[in-house]
Amino acid sequence: MSLVDAATRTGVQDWREAVLTSAQLLVDMGSATQGYPQACVDVVREHGPYIVLTPGLALVHARPESGGVELGVAVLRLDGPVEFGHEANDPVDVLLAFSSPDQSAHVETLSTLARALGTGLADRLREAGSAGRLRQLVTEALDAN
Repeated sequence: MSLVDAATRTGVQDWREAVLTSAQLLVDMGSATQGYPQACVDVVREHGPYIVLTPGLALVHARPESGGVELGVAVLRLDGPVEFGHEANDPVDVLLAFSSPDQSAHVETLSTLARALGTGLADRLREAGSAGRLRQLVTEALDAN
């Protein structure tokens, strides 16, 4: 069973703060350890902005051994977009963060979210009027698997 949370946020200054804020939602719901948000930042620092998968959307994650406790997905919609340095898909205004307890769940969640993004999930998240609706959309995407 996966846990889902969602939030909107104003005042995020840069990609680092956006990643930390989205991954902190996972910590707050018990899906990841306290060190997980920083591990997600470290992934971007080490590998670049590859997590910016589609225009305006980043898929925030780190390896399960970096603090994934259980399967969790959080969505953060920003009032103002931030630059990650991705040539084609910046700026980012929606972040999907996920944690997983093991590699199998990690790959499965990544695949499920990628399929949902291919059917317009990012646009539906942008149009959602509330954090509750954001949670509902992500829950539906995960349940469709």
